[in-house]
Amino acid sequence: MADLVGLGPITILYGVFVLVPIVGLGVLSFFRWNGLGTPHWAGLANWREFVNDPIAHQCLVVTLKVVILSWLIQTPLSLALGLFVAGRQRWRTVYATIFVLPLLLSTAGVSLMWGALLNPSLGGLAYLAHTWHISWLEQNWLGSLNLALPTLVVILSWQFIPFHTLLYQMGRRNIPEVLYEAAAVDGASHWQTFWHLTLPQLRYTIVTSSVLIVVGSLTYFDIFYILTDGGPGNETRVLSLWMYSQAFQYDNFGYAAALGVVVGVLAILAAGLIIRLTGFGSLRSEQAGIA
Repeated sequence: MADLVGLGPITILYGVFVLVPIVGLGVLSFFRWNGLGTPHWAGLANWREFVNDPIAHQCLVVTLKVVILSWLIQTPLSLALGLFVAGRQRWRTVYATIFVLPLLLSTAGVSLMWGALLNPSLGGLAYLAHTWHISWLEQNWLGSLNLALPTLVVILSWQFIPFHTLLYQMGRRNIPEVLYEAAAVDGASHWQTFWHLTLPQLRYTIVTSSVLIVVGSLTYFDIFYILTDGGPGNETRVLSLWMYSQAFQYDNFGYAAALGVVVGVLAILAAGLIIRLTGFGSLRSEQAGIA
């Protein structure tokens, strides 16, 4: 009973700030509303609009590209940096502090900083291209159809890799050193130790990090809005940005709510799929058999 009483305030807060908005979003997706007047029942009209909206379909494809690229970039780099800063060698604490700095900056500040750096006329990269005669740096990084999306994903990765690095650092330090001593006695090489010992022990850390990367990638908004606003064309227009446009530029809050439901469903399905495929839900011990 005491435990239930203790969970009461948390349950209430969760219901007020999470469940109620989710239910409200789902209900609003069946109405037409301009944000000021009385909402009018629209039935499945908003959902039919989504099915027939080519821009929404392109936004969905762009969003999936962001998810895949973010995972492919952030996971191996975060894992490598996490294992590096988990060591006990000299100066690694200093390196770890430097790695975390991007995480401490606001996303708006990061966007403005990178926007100034990547300016094709007056940016830092353009200056380096002219000064050091490095021609490939002289690109319209945010205005090119081929470069805009990868550039934004790299910027996002630069900001959020430190967080996942901390996850892997903590995961590595929770692995008992006796396992590495036993591996060394058995004559295992560094690669064998990493592949057969470190990776299996970090299994659930990898799952947790992957879920956070995937779900977070589905909701990226501010960097896309500030740096490209979905351009050039619709090459960087993600679903969250199209949802914002529908709500605050076209006053179509019902359709925006439907897009929000789509984003939420994608996040739940992606997280559930990762958990199901990796067996994370079974909560088996990472150190089974260790005395």
